[in-house]
Amino acid sequence: MAGRPQRRVGRRSSLSPHHGRPSAPSLIFEKSRENYNQAVTRFVRLRCFLVLFACVMPIASRAQSTDTGGRVVLVLPFDNRSGQPSLDWIGESFAETLNQRLTSAGFLTISRDDRQYALDHLGLPPGFRPSRATTIRIAQTLDAEYVVVGSYSMRDNQVSAQAQLLRINQLSLSKPMDDSSDLPRLLDLENSIAWKIAKQMDPNFNVALGTFVATSHDIKLDAYENYIRGISTLNDDERLKRLQAAVLISPTYPAALLALGKAQYAVRDYDGAAATFARIPANSPLALEAGFYRGLARFNTAHYADAESSFGFVASRLPLPEVVNNQGVAQARQKKDATPLLQRASAADPQDADYHFNIAVALRRRGDFVNARLEIDKALQIHTNDGEATELRTALSVAAPQKTSNGFDPQERVRRTYSEASFRQAAFQLDQLRLMKMAALPPSERAAQTTQLGRDYLAQGLVLESEREFQSAANADPKNAAAHAGLAEVRERSGNTAEARTEAQTSITLKPNVQAYLVLARLDLQTGANAASAANVSHALQLEPTNSAALGLRQALATRGTQLP
Repeated sequence: MAGRPQRRVGRRSSLSPHHGRPSAPSLIFEKSRENYNQAVTRFVRLRCFLVLFACVMPIASRAQSTDTGGRVVLVLPFDNRSGQPSLDWIGESFAETLNQRLTSAGFLTISRDDRQYALDHLGLPPGFRPSRATTIRIAQTLDAEYVVVGSYSMRDNQVSAQAQLLRINQLSLSKPMDDSSDLPRLLDLENSIAWKIAKQMDPNFNVALGTFVATSHDIKLDAYENYIRGISTLNDDERLKRLQAAVLISPTYPAALLALGKAQYAVRDYDGAAATFARIPANSPLALEAGFYRGLARFNTAHYADAESSFGFVASRLPLPEVVNNQGVAQARQKKDATPLLQRASAADPQDADYHFNIAVALRRRGDFVNARLEIDKALQIHTNDGEATELRTALSVAAPQKTSNGFDPQERVRRTYSEASFRQAAFQLDQLRLMKMAALPPSERAAQTTQLGRDYLAQGLVLESEREFQSAANADPKNAAAHAGLAEVRERSGNTAEARTEAQTSITLKPNVQAYLVLARLDLQTGANAASAANVSHALQLEPTNSAALGLRQALATRGTQLP
């Protein structure tokens, strides 16, 4: 994959089963210069990619402009100015919500773990509130182009927040963006601030505020509080307690399930972790990360077929070398020849010594000693102090090498560390490449493809992402009926019934279609306009007699005593 982020993330995963429980922040993130440089390189390479992307795309269809300055964003926790330490969690919650919404809006946000790593590298403690100069240093460390800073206060159960946007390349700070809400509507407030920031970074961004707010309607505030407190604490027991509470309150909350699975994995509850990861739907944006760790959890309990299946699921969507490698290692544990998969991993990252080692082991087991020697030599050229690799080369260098020598039987190495940032960056780059390709298409074809992407997102419940695609389709081809039908569904889901009706009627005027008729039918049914709803259902069934949604509405109308005309 061109421009693929490097496999190492600048820190060792705190989920590695070979690590003990962290007793201090310094044990969570490694401080080696080599790892630090690799972490920074990820963002530098990504920024170069985005610069190239901006130069190649036609001006009319760029995802960014010279006015917006870039797409890489660092969100810092908001400062607590309420005078109530018990509300400190809200500061981290702003960073979490803004990261999620800005990612959905098409920006690349820097993860909480990488932010914490930057603080650690600069010798700053977790929870440190940086000055302006330190903020700039952190942003430059992570190669961010924007930094979001803010604060909040509370009085009479009313939360007031203020955010500002620091543009690193100009060292300029935006005017404050203010908003407030009652504490029970904290997520609405955070989504509103996220929308204002997206508009500030990209003046052409046209997703509605209501869509941002609607993305959190299914999240209960007490579940969210427990989730934030859980991911923020350094205490394993407290982390498990909080995340279990979040999942108990909201059993289908994907972010809380992922965090709980990680916490279970970190304390070696591999069966529990695997079960938790399995609860995350396959169409969730978090499914890839969950699948990777579920694969490791099953691998650690010797359920190698399940591990291979989990890694294979992830590799089918995003075939990064560490995933393909692990799929191959799980396959090898089942006494299968995993050489092709291991070679794929090494071809994608030829500077990884472990991948060459794994191929050498697989080839030795196959009886191909000549090529096994070539691979182990490559491994030792990269990592000269690898004792096991040195022993394997010795075993392969004898006059008549055998598959086993004096009981020496090396096994392929599984990659136990995972970079959530690398996965997100790879997905982000694929999205940008998709935009580049679509920019060269005729407007009608570009609109058709983006509309289909919008429908795919909508099927996953990703309302914000779907509106982004439908808006792009409507901008490319204002006469695309499917794009307006998609926007009608988005407005319906976000509770804006007036605009939902307008978009549906616009869509039908352009070209009668089932989706738009069904939006009108549902809206009419909600207001008790049964006859009008029946008429729209009838129109939908005339176009598609077997449509299950239309048939369901017909049944709902029948229970109210209304028949179709």
